[in-house]
Amino acid sequence: MIGDVLVSSILCDNLRKAYPKAQIDYMVYESTIAVLEGNTNFDHLILFKEKHRQSKWEYFKLIKSIRKEKYDVVIDAYSKLESWLIVLFSGAKQKISYWKKGRSFLYTDTVKRIQSSKTNLGLIIDQRLALLNPLHLNIELETFPKIYVNLKEQDFAISLFKSKGIDSSKKTIMLSIIGSGLDKTYPLEYMSQLIDFIADKGDVNLLLNYIPKQIDEATQIYNGCKESTKQKIYFSVLGKNIREFIAIMNQCDLIIGNDGGAINMAKALKKPSYIIFSPWIDKKGWATFEDGINHVSVHLKEFKPEIFEHKTDKIIKKETFSLYKEFHPELIIPSLDTFLERHLK
Repeated sequence: MIGDVLVSSILCDNLRKAYPKAQIDYMVYESTIAVLEGNTNFDHLILFKEKHRQSKWEYFKLIKSIRKEKYDVVIDAYSKLESWLIVLFSGAKQKISYWKKGRSFLYTDTVKRIQSSKTNLGLIIDQRLALLNPLHLNIELETFPKIYVNLKEQDFAISLFKSKGIDSSKKTIMLSIIGSGLDKTYPLEYMSQLIDFIADKGDVNLLLNYIPKQIDEATQIYNGCKESTKQKIYFSVLGKNIREFIAIMNQCDLIIGNDGGAINMAKALKKPSYIIFSPWIDKKGWATFEDGINHVSVHLKEFKPEIFEHKTDKIIKKETFSLYKEFHPELIIPSLDTFLERHLK
């Protein structure tokens, strides 16, 4: 959801640019608001909370509060059951979303989801920007999601690095070692091998991104590394929350690892990224800003397309773990080596 919220924030950026004096409100899940701090391109955040899912009465009150605002335009980038009723009863004159069979009556304007991108923005960015087409904005579109780091957060990260003995004269690499679930996590033993390779490339600082409940998996990856690699890993340098992670990431030079929110936040901070996609994820959606230089990603299908032939998405997802086993570090290392050569200079 963090990646979705970040990407969709470019709608606010462009609306503010086109309509400087308009009231622009952004509805998001409560758990994602940390990535929006400092963004002044919307006036209010409308929080969709867990209580709105659990209680029909709370959901009704939310709809009622939205209707009171008398919006002129509602853009539904979610286009699922939770948003349909909000759109239907919003009272907005113009309602925009993606075209879906049997749902068009909810909206005044629908756009078809783009299935392939002609730019390196990535499919998800192109799809979001397409939602602005019915408004015919006469502006040069903003295409890059942004995260804002304040001075207090910068000072926090600098002080943390000093207290942990991290040498800022060396390149610091954030390693996104665990995905949001194990089905989005490169096999732990393979990850240890990749970290060894990265550590051998130069005198670097290595930070590991994981959340407390993933401590066992993170420890397993750490224990699987060579002793010389462990000397370069600062295992305890970990943000206690999203804002602390953002502050720490802002002090790093690049990020490598599993696709997910950490990667999207790093990109929004304009950090080079190297992503390993899960076999069941269609990377064309989230391979944003890929240029083969600053942003690079790999997917097993690029190396072994034959094992994906004649398999539905459902079967691929079911076979994720066996497919992951086919994604040997030897397949990844050549392009990772090129990426590191470029960014560790």
